[in-house]
Amino acid sequence: MTTEPRFSLKVRLHQGDAIALGPGKIELLEALRTTGSISSAARSMKMSYRRAWLLIDTMNQCFKAPLVSTAKGGKGGGGAHLTELGEQVLRQYQQMEQTALHSIESDIAALMAHLKPQ
Repeated sequence: MTTEPRFSLKVRLHQGDAIALGPGKIELLEALRTTGSISSAARSMKMSYRRAWLLIDTMNQCFKAPLVSTAKGGKGGGGAHLTELGEQVLRQYQQMEQTALHSIESDIAALMAHLKPQ
C-alpha cells in the first residue's frame, strides 16, 4: 500500500504537569460541539466515557473558566456544550495550527523533497 507523504504538527499547551490542550483534546472539543454529548463524542473517537470526562475535567481545571458545560440527564435530557471560552479556545488553537503550518510550508516541502519515491 502506497500513500502520499504528509506532515503533521502537534501543538500542546502545558500547565504544570497537565496538558491543558493538545490535538486529542481539540478533537474531543470538536466532537462534543458536533454531538452535544460527552458519551457520543467519546464513542465517535472510540474512547471510553470516563477517558473523555477526564480529558474535559483537565481542560476545565486548567483554564480560568470551564471550556465545557454539562447538564445532568433525566426527564429533560442532559448534554454538554462548549462554553463561550471553549469556542474561543478552539478557534484560537485551530488558527494557531494553520499559522504555524503556513509559516513552515517551504521547510516542509524541502524535507519532503528528500524522501524516496514510493
